[in-house]
Amino acid sequence: MTKNKILLQGIYDVLPLLLPVIPFGIIFGVIGVELGFGPYVTFASSFIIFAGSSQIVFIQLLSAGASSLVTITSVGIVNSRHLLYGAVFAQYLDKLKWGWKILLSYLLTDQAFAVSNKYFKKNHKQKFFYYHLLGSGITLWVSWQLSTLLGILLGSIVPDELGLSFTIPLTFIGLLVGEFRKWDHVLVMMVSGCIAMFAFNMPFKAYIIVAALSGLFIAYLINRKNGKK
Repeated sequence: MTKNKILLQGIYDVLPLLLPVIPFGIIFGVIGVELGFGPYVTFASSFIIFAGSSQIVFIQLLSAGASSLVTITSVGIVNSRHLLYGAVFAQYLDKLKWGWKILLSYLLTDQAFAVSNKYFKKNHKQKFFYYHLLGSGITLWVSWQLSTLLGILLGSIVPDELGLSFTIPLTFIGLLVGEFRKWDHVLVMMVSGCIAMFAFNMPFKAYIIVAALSGLFIAYLINRKNGKK
C-alpha cells in the first residue's frame, strides 16, 4: 500500500472513536475558561499537553491551589500509561529517524494506540506502516484542538451562575464506569480513594500523588500475583 492509502486507513479506523473525544474537548474548553485560565492558557494546554484527562487534572489542581510540583507530578502520573504504549510500539518503530519518533510520540493517544496497534500487528512488514499512526494521531489532534476551541467560545458566553465546574468529577466518573466490572480495578480505586481521604490534609496537596502511587503499587501486586498463576 502507498503512504496515502495507509494514512487514510489510519484516519478511517479512528473515526468511530471520535464520538466521546469531541464532547470531552468541548467540556474542557468551557471549564478552562470558567475556572479563570483564559482562552490562551486553556488552548495552550490542549496544544502542549494534548491529553484530555491530564489536562483536566492540570486545571483542577492549579485552580485548587496545588503547587506546581504537585501539579506537574500528578499530570505525569496520569500520563504514565504512555510509557507502556511506547514500549509496545518500540518494537515496530525503533528503526525510524528521531524526527519521526518525536512526532509520533506526540500524536500517540489512547485511541490512536488502540487502532494502530491492531494495524501494526498485521501489517508491520509494510514499508510505510507507521503512516497509520500518523493518520490516526493527526485526526485526533485536529479534532481535540477544534473541540477545545469550540468549548472556549462557548465558555465565554455561558453565564458563571451555571457553575459548569461540576462537570469535572462527572467526567472522571464517566471514565471510570467501564472499570467497575473488574474487581481488581475496583480494588485499586478503593485503595486510592481511601488513602486520598486519610491523607487529605498533607501539605502542598501531596495526597494526590500519595494516593496515585498507592494505587499503582496495589496494581503492581495484583499483576504480579496473577502473573505467578
